[in-house]
Amino acid sequence: MTPPRHHPSERAIAIRYQQRSAEVKALQRQCYALATLRLRAAVDANGTGTGLAVVSDIDETIIDNTAVMAHAMTLGEHGDGFETWKLWEREGTPHLLPGAADFFRLADRLGVTVFYVSDRFEENKLATIATLSRLGLPQVRADRVLLFGPPKAERRAAVERDHRVVLHLGDTLHDFHGCFAGATLDEQHRLAEDHADRFGEDWIVFPNAAHGTWMEAELRPWEVPKPR
Repeated sequence: MTPPRHHPSERAIAIRYQQRSAEVKALQRQCYALATLRLRAAVDANGTGTGLAVVSDIDETIIDNTAVMAHAMTLGEHGDGFETWKLWEREGTPHLLPGAADFFRLADRLGVTVFYVSDRFEENKLATIATLSRLGLPQVRADRVLLFGPPKAERRAAVERDHRVVLHLGDTLHDFHGCFAGATLDEQHRLAEDHADRFGEDWIVFPNAAHGTWMEAELRPWEVPKPR
């Protein structure tokens, strides 16, 4: 059975909320405020930042790409328009989410290693490095920017061989654990319950109203009781 497709107006509302609402900006600041507390606590407990790492997604976690979402919508593209997205990776001008600059500069200052783990296209790696560098982010090097190829779980495992990852930042659940990759929506809910103790501790989830497997889910409206 073909899953239901969302109406274009739903896409517009999602992007409008993600791009223009003060609430999303407040939530993003809140995520980085919490991440800062957790980072300082981890460094204090370790006595130093040496050997510790932060693993972060890039898009809608560090940088705002809502401009290309809105552009793709005007073109009538549904879901992921890969060619448009590749062009954005090469030539787009995203900006940092509120709180991102201060958090990553703090991590760098404390001696914590930063890894940028994203499913951006490997063919655009130099462009992604240039974008992150232009935005003033620290530790932007080829060996710290790990893009699409091996699954994210494998890339995170490679980081964990030489570092203790004290924080994972992302906007979708597969940014945190391989069990979420390819899971159905019902499975994701169950797995989120299984890992409930991680959220707000070493897993910090950023809001993204415009992307996710949930976007094709059927709504469950209230069934009004019949008069007796």
